[in-house]
Amino acid sequence: MPDVMLVDAVRTPVGRRNGALSTIHPVNLLAQTLTALFERSGTDPAAVGQVIGGCVSQVGEQAVSTVRSAWLTAGLPIEVPATTIDAQCGSSQQATSLASALVGAGLVDVAVGCGVEAMSRIPIGSNSKPELGLGNPLPEEYSEHYEPTTQFEGAERIADRWGITRADTDAFGVRSQSRAAAAWEDGRFDEQVVAVGPVTRDEGLRATTLEGLGTLKPVARPDGVHTAGTSSQISDGAAAVLLASAERAAQLGLSPRARIKDSLLVGSDPELMLTGPIPATRALLERNGMTLADIDLVEINEAFASVVLAWQRELDADLDKVNVNGGAIALGHPLGATGAVLITKAINELERRDGTYALVTMCCGGGLGTGMLIERV
Repeated sequence: MPDVMLVDAVRTPVGRRNGALSTIHPVNLLAQTLTALFERSGTDPAAVGQVIGGCVSQVGEQAVSTVRSAWLTAGLPIEVPATTIDAQCGSSQQATSLASALVGAGLVDVAVGCGVEAMSRIPIGSNSKPELGLGNPLPEEYSEHYEPTTQFEGAERIADRWGITRADTDAFGVRSQSRAAAAWEDGRFDEQVVAVGPVTRDEGLRATTLEGLGTLKPVARPDGVHTAGTSSQISDGAAAVLLASAERAAQLGLSPRARIKDSLLVGSDPELMLTGPIPATRALLERNGMTLADIDLVEINEAFASVVLAWQRELDADLDKVNVNGGAIALGHPLGATGAVLITKAINELERRDGTYALVTMCCGGGLGTGMLIERV
């Protein structure tokens, strides 16, 4: 199988709910990101064999093959096909994994993995609202096997099982915000972010203290441990990753930044919902003969603080290597885009600290977990 090389990756700033990016159609948001990917990498878009992108709430402005619409809106070659997928929060990471698999299988030489979500314009759950009159996504028979739960309830059950307290989640929320603020202050995100109009920085950052978080009410249960300050933010954004076989990259005169060493998608308990990163990490490390000690950097989506803390406790992970520039609690979580955002963050931080291996993993609705090992070259 040919080596799959990560040629380049870009992301928009992550916009806060009803913020500066909320006036932009999601198709335009992804179109601008794709354009920037080719401009920055110097790659002819006609060389791309397939584009796969993630988008979760595929209704309204995000319906009718969002990724294909974005490709055409960007004025890119009509001969290049595009597919839109929904793997919930892990959509664009899974899209990038599938794009990588196409290159690895030799079906295409160049591929793009990407994603977009404009949650200000298309709120989460828009495609399953009862008022649409289109029925419940889960039939009654589902409950014969599993209890239908929400991600909010899943996060609280994870906290219960791993003994995670309100003090633990509040401390993690402060950590995310302080690390993200330091990253922006230090210019660590400057090169990976493509400006969208006047918007050049992530909008979710806010001054956060333990005292301030202590005043917030729980968002799931009256006695729950998660608040708006320890849960991922509703956001708008897009990101894109360019992949190529090593041979084709050389032919095109491209200088790859990393290799996709491995990637996967695993199933996990659909009632706890959000524990997928635990089996995903274990499976990746086992089949590559590695341990967490071999990993220089981890990007794990901060859907809720308990997701990361349970993963850390279960795997005895070193939090000094985890989300070193903050995560979704501080930066936001534009559902269909976040996976590609994390990949973009990972390769840039690997280069900054002269590391070799990064792990990217996410929990997903329905009980799924994504995983990807990136090796810098």
